[in-house]
Parts: sequence; structure tokens; C-alpha cells
Amino acid sequence: MKAVVATGYGPPEEYRVADVPVPQPGPGQIRVRIAAASINPADVRLPSGDFREVVPLTFPHVPGNDFAGTVSEVGDGVTVYRVGDEIFGQAVPRALRTMAGTKRPSLSTGSLAEYAVFEADTPFLTHRPPGLDVEQAAALPTIGLTARALMATAQVRPGETVLVVGATGGVGTALIPLLAGAGARVTATATAADADVLRALGADGTIGYAETEYPEGVDVAFNLTLPSDRLTAVANAVRPGGRLLTITYPVPRQEWIGRDDVGLHFVLDMDGTFGGMREVAELAVRGGPPATIGRRYTLDDGVQACVDFVRLHTTGKLVVTM
Repeated sequence: MKAVVATGYGPPEEYRVADVPVPQPGPGQIRVRIAAASINPADVRLPSGDFREVVPLTFPHVPGNDFAGTVSEVGDGVTVYRVGDEIFGQAVPRALRTMAGTKRPSLSTGSLAEYAVFEADTPFLTHRPPGLDVEQAAALPTIGLTARALMATAQVRPGETVLVVGATGGVGTALIPLLAGAGARVTATATAADADVLRALGADGTIGYAETEYPEGVDVAFNLTLPSDRLTAVANAVRPGGRLLTITYPVPRQEWIGRDDVGLHFVLDMDGTFGGMREVAELAVRGGPPATIGRRYTLDDGVQACVDFVRLHTTGKLVVTM
């Protein structure tokens, strides 16, 4: 089968599309013919070598967490899925096993490929509902899970003021409609070219990326892009008693933000505490905010998708179809 492959640590320009063996499912696993996948930060950060001391990879490594596809084979003991089922979800590389949750971890062989093997018994896979098309299903998993977890943690109330830093990415474009629906007044960082997109999603206003443009005294700030050891300016935008939520590594410490009067929350739900892919699917069927797809690629251009994710300013998700 064809797959995007990293053959060693390095930048995405060194990946290639190569023929690799089709993975075989073992007990409790399913094999899926991938129809579409989308790019996430971990897909390029792990092969970069940034975390090699903590999470060493085995090469060749196939990246890809989010996917939509069709079950093509089931392993012994699998009862929840059958051959032909249309499913979608999120699964991390097996190298992340120790960090992938303690209950029913969602692991795979990498979704930027024609086929991938997944654990069947996990809340992070589910059947794709008829009203959710393949590209949307491939784009939704990580951003849907993350946006839901952020909203559940922040408990935003009507009328509260919110700053979203990194609003034009996949998570930001999924989060802003939820904040608007909760009655928040949202200020989002964006380029001038993205301002109309974010306003259409529900942002009340946009600002540039310079820290000097951050508003003062907001009730809640969401950091979706800056390293979590560089959040002093974001914290300074929050009123005393307000909340700062971040999804980026390193795991933040209160002393790093220079404020003890701001609630600091690192949001990473690896066990599905705030709901899994079934809940993401239900929200989508009820008319929840769709994923914003900024660029589309074929598998033959999968390396370019990874390069663009790192090198270009992108809006929403980058989707690769097989």
C-alpha cells in the first residue's frame, strides 16, 4: 500500500510517499481502508525529533491521527464493528502508548496511508453518521474532542469576554462557534485575510498576533498555539479571578505565568472524560459547527500537506484524501 513515511528524524521535507506492507489486525483490532485523513501538530512534531528522548519512534514511521474510512477486516474478539462499516475517529501512534490514556487507549499504525490498523475498543472511534461526509469526518476528530473538552473545562457563561489566541487553526475554528453559542463575546487573533472567516464563525472582533494588541481584563483566555511556557502576556490579559486554558506543551506551571490570581488549566483529555467520538458525531448531526477545511490534497501530495502545515499560515484543517 501507499503511505506517507518518515524514514528518520527530520523535517517534513524529508518524508516520502512509499510502498509499505499492509498492516494486519490482531485480536481486538480492526483494519480500515482510509478514505481521508487530516493533519495535526503531533503528526509532524514526533518525526521532527523534538520528543525523541521521551517518545522514541521506530522507523519507517507513518504519521496521521485523524481519519475516516471503511472497516476492511476485523480481528478476533471484535463485535462492535463489521466489515463494510463506515467509521471515523482519532488514534495516536503506538509509540505514545504510555501517554494515550489509562483505560481504552486509541492507537494505530498511522492514518496517512491507504490502510491502517486500530484498536476497536476505544471511545475515540465510532460509526460515521449518514449526514457527515468523509472529509468532514476526517477533519473533525481532534478538533471536536478538544473544543468540547475546552468548553467543559472553561464553563463559559453568557456575557463573559473571551480571548482566543491561535483562533485560525483547526481547534480555533471549531471553538469560536461554540463560544458564540454560549453567549460569550469573543476576540480572536487573526491575520487580516482571516478576519472575515472568524467573524462569520462568531467572533465579535479580531486583533493581530502582537502581544501589545491583547485586550485587558478578559474573563477567559484560550491559548491554542503558543508554547505553554510562554504565556505571560496571555495571562496578563486575564482579569483577577479569570481563567486561562491551554492545549500546548510543555505542561504549564502556575509560576510560569507570573499570576497566582488566574486559574490555569492544561486541557488534554486522553481518556474521553468529556466525551468521545460518539458525542462528536452527535453534535455534528445536530448541526454543530462543521470543521473548517482550508486545503485539500491527495495521498500522492501527502508530503506536501505536511510541509504546508509546518511552513505556511493555514486556516482550519488540511485534509488528505486517498
